[in-house]
Amino acid sequence: MTETATQPVIILTRPQMGENIGAAARAMLNFGLTEMRLVAPRDGWPNPKAVAMASGAAGRVLDRARVFPTLDAAMEGITYAFATTARGRELTKPVFTPETAAARNRDEISQGGRCAFIFGPERAGLENDDIARANAILTVPVNPDFPSLNLGQAVLLTGYELSRGALPDQPMPTHRRPAGEVAADRVEIQKLADHYEEKLGDAGYFFPDEKAPSMKLNLRNMWSRMPLTRADVQVLHGLLRQLTRR
Repeated sequence: MTETATQPVIILTRPQMGENIGAAARAMLNFGLTEMRLVAPRDGWPNPKAVAMASGAAGRVLDRARVFPTLDAAMEGITYAFATTARGRELTKPVFTPETAAARNRDEISQGGRCAFIFGPERAGLENDDIARANAILTVPVNPDFPSLNLGQAVLLTGYELSRGALPDQPMPTHRRPAGEVAADRVEIQKLADHYEEKLGDAGYFFPDEKAPSMKLNLRNMWSRMPLTRADVQVLHGLLRQLTRR
């Protein structure tokens, strides 16, 4: 089974606006999800407004999206489905939060199954007839006086929980982060310490001689404790060069 085949499927049921489909696609790709299924989109498919809103997610999510006439048809290959809704329903079903649903998704994958997360139309959400086709309800703990989330937000919250443990802990891989955010390595810190020790020695800072070793040791220790970035190191080198110019 491929990695994509183990991913949860995001099903948008009767979505009304292309912009919201695009926003959902962006939210999906933010967290490594790529399989979107559309059930009877109001404005047809493909939709230029969805592509414009999806930006970089168009090629990896929207271009692969599959369109189905009914929710039943869209649940092909799905072994466990969550219906997302913020409202109380008379239908008796297990109720999950995004966090507990993510755990249930992992269990389903471990047993060779596959989950779907079903989102309803923007205006009124899923109908009882839609929810009846799901195994469980997914709801987000929000302000009860204002529980409504737009489609992109709902997909974003769900995707975030689904991706926990699967994506890197760091916000961005080191090789893609700007210098101002990349931590300086030990060699860079040592060279900075050498630079300051040299210039401070030239200035007569290490006095008297018998105290010089402990003073240098304390300075080295201070530099090693600082959480400096590469950009910080460059600034501190430049500052010292400017101060000691003749």
